[in-house]
Amino acid sequence: MLAFLLRRVAAAIVMLLVVGTIIFSLLVIVPGDPAELLLSTGGGSATQEAIQNLRIEMGLDKPILAQYFSFLINTAQFEFGTSIVDGSSIADAIALRLPRTLEIIGVGAVLALIVAIPVGTLAGLRGGGRFDVIASGVNALLTSIPGFVVGTLFIYFFAQVLRVLPAGGYVAFSQDPAQHLQMLVLPATTVALHLATIIFRMTRASVLEMRGHDWVRTATAKGLRRSLVVRRHILRNALGPVITVVGLQLGILLGSTVLIEFVYNWPGLSGMLVTAVEQRDYPTVRAIILTVAAIFIGINLVIDILYSLLDPRIRLK
Repeated sequence: MLAFLLRRVAAAIVMLLVVGTIIFSLLVIVPGDPAELLLSTGGGSATQEAIQNLRIEMGLDKPILAQYFSFLINTAQFEFGTSIVDGSSIADAIALRLPRTLEIIGVGAVLALIVAIPVGTLAGLRGGGRFDVIASGVNALLTSIPGFVVGTLFIYFFAQVLRVLPAGGYVAFSQDPAQHLQMLVLPATTVALHLATIIFRMTRASVLEMRGHDWVRTATAKGLRRSLVVRRHILRNALGPVITVVGLQLGILLGSTVLIEFVYNWPGLSGMLVTAVEQRDYPTVRAIILTVAAIFIGINLVIDILYSLLDPRIRLK
């Protein structure tokens, strides 16, 4: 197990290095002067003094190798520099906004798992039956509705018609816990609906596949309780692909929650990325992409470990 963990950690470090190198290379291969490009907005032209000052601030006056190693060292120390728009610390801004995005994704993922895995398991065990047909039909309907449409419908129904939940906004948990949780319900549920449709499909397909294996028929023929057969021989083997899909989707959600955050006016990391792109704030964009990539790689590392616990054969490969 230790050797398996070491291999996975080493692979994660290499992936981080590759991602960091690609992101750094983008600055080098972009035609023209990056500093001049950043300062030239609205068709105007910046002075040579301003361009040179920005080049020095970004370290572009140094040799390429010196820039590269300086970039790696600063990234390893979580030193992303300052925004070229307002001069604020990029690391502080990410530390403020990242937990907000992780909160709606995390709560949404928990809700999706609680609902989708049991429903998908029952649908798989009763493949072709009435419950399976109804559950699959509802899932197909929910899959066809984009997240921002779901968010808009939620706001109309729960905020304007029933008036039981706020339409959007953000209040820190430390400031008002009750108000914070009320504002969290709708965006987290919107994330959960999207994720639940994917988990349901994968769980149902995996359970259907596992039902037909020899070891399941043997366990049933030996007279084991159905609940025991489902738990030990079907569900445990079926959860491997489900966990993999969940890990991939959580990584994707880090960058795709921008519309949900916009609909609910939730000040998360995705909104910060869009604003940075609009303002051509290159250092902020680079820092956010690195952060999302690091989290995505970390999630995949955790998924690999969980997969190895469910299927010990993975550790031997």
